[in-house]
Amino acid sequence: MDKSILLMLASILAGFALLKVPLAGTFLSGLEPVTTLIGILAILIFSLFLIYKGLMALLGK
Repeated sequence: MDKSILLMLASILAGFALLKVPLAGTFLSGLEPVTTLIGILAILIFSLFLIYKGLMALLGK
């Protein structure tokens, strides 16, 4: 298996972790919208890349 594919899967998991991290009640609570946005973007970008790589593998390119 390609190492970049595993890196993309790890990045998607990190995006989910950013969405679930509890920041309420800490000094970082003001950054919660930023971490949510970064988490959503990470999940979307790396998921789309994995879909692209899968389609290219299916099509033989």
